[in-house]
Amino acid sequence: MGDTSLRISVIGLGKLGSPMIAVFASKGYHVIGLDVNKEFVDALERGEAPVSEPQLQELITQYKANIEVTMDYEKGISETDMTMIIVPTPSDPNTGFFSNDYVLSAIKAIGEVIKSCNKYHQVVVTSTVMPGSMDGIIRDTLESSSGRKVGCQDNEIGLAYNPEFIALGQVIRDMLNPDFILIGESDKHIGDALEALYLKTAAKRPLPFHRMNFVNVEITEISINTYVTTKITYANMLSELCENLPGADADIVSAAVGSDSRVGNKYLKGALAYGGPCFPRDNRAFAALAKSVFANALLAEATDQLNNYQIERLLRICGQIAEFSFGDVPQIKLKVGILGLSYKPDTPVVECSVACALANKLICNFDVFAYDSLAMPSASQMCDKRVQMRRILVAGGAGFIGSHLACRLLEDGHDVICDD
Repeated sequence: MGDTSLRISVIGLGKLGSPMIAVFASKGYHVIGLDVNKEFVDALERGEAPVSEPQLQELITQYKANIEVTMDYEKGISETDMTMIIVPTPSDPNTGFFSNDYVLSAIKAIGEVIKSCNKYHQVVVTSTVMPGSMDGIIRDTLESSSGRKVGCQDNEIGLAYNPEFIALGQVIRDMLNPDFILIGESDKHIGDALEALYLKTAAKRPLPFHRMNFVNVEITEISINTYVTTKITYANMLSELCENLPGADADIVSAAVGSDSRVGNKYLKGALAYGGPCFPRDNRAFAALAKSVFANALLAEATDQLNNYQIERLLRICGQIAEFSFGDVPQIKLKVGILGLSYKPDTPVVECSVACALANKLICNFDVFAYDSLAMPSASQMCDKRVQMRRILVAGGAGFIGSHLACRLLEDGHDVICDD
């Protein structure tokens, strides 16, 4: 059920890497976290979570004895048996492809350390990469920098691709309770090692494992998110249809549609457009990949277009509400409040945030006030300077009581935003 004598190093201590070392440490593994970001390393050395994520601080505090951190590749690699790479792979805005630069930098550094070590080492890439990367430039870079061949013999290297399917705001919960484990493996030995690791860390039983070659895992990873974005967009399309049909209720319709086992209820609810660091870019990468091999990905392209349309739809709704409530009163600039600026709840991440994009559009015709309990600092960098960030939230107390409380707070010099 998993050998906790396995020593693991994790390269990249950001929003996914820090939860990963905390989860492994909580299951009894000794983990060395490695990052070039000194602030992340210093924070973990103090026993502080370097990023905001539910349960992260509690796990770091409780299992600090199992966690080391360093900026030294020599220490991180030579003192461990398995290295997991979870560094950014930013998207090229022109091509839609993911950049492997940070992954290759880590791979090269790992290989140079392995070259001087007389032992078998396992290298696991968790960062999202484009199909063809693992069995191409990543394998080639590891072999050339280490002077060894990828394989399972004593003086060779194990190589695996093991993407995580998690959501920010629930990373630790998802790591402890995965739906399945996806492993692309160079050989059976490293696949077996990863299977043993997850049988120790994951709670789900039976835990499905899908072990396959590299390219199949690479395609699977971006295909899942592309399918989910299509489902979200379908729900939003259905929502708009119901809005324009008297008596129709999108929530009632989507709940019934989702009751069909062929469809399912997950992600089938009309709401904002999707955003964040994964969904938009994975969808575009899928379309770009298809185009590069002369395949058709019109559905992925249409999903992206319809998702962008949702912001224009919301702007139109705001305009309709304003006109219905106040008529054509040009001398009055109406106020709009936005509650929540991150791309989803329980995270400070504003990357591809629909709320920020909406605020930047609304500011042309409205006074915009915004509040978020976690994302204010990062959102202030993303939003137009005219968007007013507020730091006191008045919730409930409809009408007279709520408005008078807000006025009193404003008179006392507080920043206020109302939620009712």
